[in-house]
Amino acid sequence: MRIVRGFAFCMLLPIVATQAKSQDTVTLAYLGTAGWKLTDGKIVVLIDPYLTRFKMNTPNDPVLPSDPRPLVTLSDIVHSDTSVIDAHIERANFIVVTHSHGDHLFDVPYIARKTGALVIGTETTANFARANGVPNSQILTVKGGEDLALGEISIRVVPSLHGILRHAPNLQQPQSAVSPPRPTFSPDTKPPFRFNQLPGEGGTLAYMIRIGGRQILAFGSMNYIEREVEGLRPDAALIGAMPERREIYRYTERLMRALGNPPVVLPAHWDRFNVPYDVSQQPAVDRLQSFIEEVKSASPATRVIVPKYFEPIPIPASAPKL
Repeated sequence: MRIVRGFAFCMLLPIVATQAKSQDTVTLAYLGTAGWKLTDGKIVVLIDPYLTRFKMNTPNDPVLPSDPRPLVTLSDIVHSDTSVIDAHIERANFIVVTHSHGDHLFDVPYIARKTGALVIGTETTANFARANGVPNSQILTVKGGEDLALGEISIRVVPSLHGILRHAPNLQQPQSAVSPPRPTFSPDTKPPFRFNQLPGEGGTLAYMIRIGGRQILAFGSMNYIEREVEGLRPDAALIGAMPERREIYRYTERLMRALGNPPVVLPAHWDRFNVPYDVSQQPAVDRLQSFIEEVKSASPATRVIVPKYFEPIPIPASAPKL
């Protein structure tokens, strides 16, 4: 057993739901990209919280010409948009990071320093956090396969895959082949960082978070390892829904079957995340319809909820799991 900031970490626990009362309210609020705020009213878990939303081209969305913010180039020194973060993130107990690309990890160090939250992620995530001033007492490095007892909640760390990327890690210039991986990010590197110095993927994880009698399964990208998720029975699944999913064989159908047709699916990583929050997301909502149709075809009883930024969505408790 390991003690970190007052929490006991026990590895490889049985897969059981947390002991919190099932009638407690559990909500999810969408932060954009693959980011979520999950809470039972007491504990706050942030998943891939990225709120800075750099103005730059992404694989699916070009820069919006009417966006008044400065364009971010590869050589620019980049900083978190602390005013946006402060407007929406007041506190957090835990931050889980699925992988280390900037649109998942970049704002984590600022949020962790601000809130004192424990950061859970890969070695690359841990090194980036340390390099940006997050103390070791607030960092837990995981590889996948761990099951963590964290006081009133527990988290199973699930090995996963990022997806088939045919774009450079900087997300600006499309490439004809998969770009070579970057070296592991060094914790001795010191900020400020230029955009092209940010970490690469660093390995990908998913998380089964047990809180308030619910089980929430969170993916941060458009792929998974079927044998690692088969038999998991989440009350809600946060599933990557960008067009890259189409490069994975029967992506949605296979995942719905492996998860036993979850009662609730919330699409993740589907929005235009290179524009401010007040810009219409209708083009992304239109693009999302094919994913919704795939879910409904594969699992007709599943409820698909398209989230709106920062609006809490109650997650009902399912029937007891055997």
